[in-house]
Amino acid sequence: MLVIRAVQTTDLDALIEMARQAGSGMTTLKPDRKMLGDRVATAVASFNETIPPEERDYMFVLEHTQDGSIAGVCAIKGAVGLTEPFYNYRIGTLVHSSRELNVFTRMDTLYLSNDLTGSSELCSLFLLPQYRAGFNGKWLSKSRFLFIAQFQHLFTEKIIAEMRGFQDENGVSPFYEGLGRHFFKMDFDHVDGLTAIGKKSFIAELMPRQPLYVDYLPESAREVIGKVHTSTLPARKLLENEGMHYEGYVDIFDAGPVLQGRVSELRAVRDSVLAVAEERASGSVPEGETDHLLVSNTRLADFRMILTRAVPGANRVALSAQELSQLHVQAGDEVRTLPLNVRKNAHA
Repeated sequence: MLVIRAVQTTDLDALIEMARQAGSGMTTLKPDRKMLGDRVATAVASFNETIPPEERDYMFVLEHTQDGSIAGVCAIKGAVGLTEPFYNYRIGTLVHSSRELNVFTRMDTLYLSNDLTGSSELCSLFLLPQYRAGFNGKWLSKSRFLFIAQFQHLFTEKIIAEMRGFQDENGVSPFYEGLGRHFFKMDFDHVDGLTAIGKKSFIAELMPRQPLYVDYLPESAREVIGKVHTSTLPARKLLENEGMHYEGYVDIFDAGPVLQGRVSELRAVRDSVLAVAEERASGSVPEGETDHLLVSNTRLADFRMILTRAVPGANRVALSAQELSQLHVQAGDEVRTLPLNVRKNAHA
């Protein structure tokens, strides 16, 4: 059985191995023991509420309970850019016109921006290839929204997700090769690694502050602005179905889109419900029309979540003894539930 739970310090080795498999482009998940170790320590302090909400970094792992192995990871940062700069390019427009020559042109531009500073961030989503079947990926990603719904007060109203930018079949970022390399004079992976361990001062030191005209870039770079990595397409669609959208901000290295949303408008906040857990008799099936349902406990320090079949929207949810045990709850305890999939008749 699989369960999503708060990260523990004993998960570090598994996370490092997972980061090795994630490859380039995932700035928040690098196989650096000190960086990941510090991050796990911050996450443990976050769940224990021993650091301020804006400094928190909630990391979750997908655990295979049979052997305790880790199948996936995801995270939510309480706020970005408060202790180190958080950069994006904002796509803008400049107009050049001449009445005398009867010329009017609109030019797309890239502005180096700190506009998203202070936002809560969804990040570090990765699932081992052998587990990318069924609903595992969808469940892992959506688990963060149910956590936010339960603990809304811990997050800012604006939430963002930086999506991995496009790379070709050889792992080359056309945007970085067409722009970033001219300023940084180093490979994409090296730059990405520096930002992962918090070394970001070189961005302000080397990147131009004035607007950059998109038309000056090579066509290969222009074409991938706001485009996600091929393997990230399903993740983007999933986040958009949950209430997030693209508003013209992109990553400064690979031009991957930054999705934004308002916490109060997320599907999980709107559609999740609190219910009372009941124990289902062994061998029996839930009564009524069931659906795949995310079910979590309501405890921050020992947050846990399962995926089961139950009646959506009900004020009571029947769970097996094993499911109750996985959630660390007893019959009569309160849990929060959310349908895995967007209901066809759901309001927009």
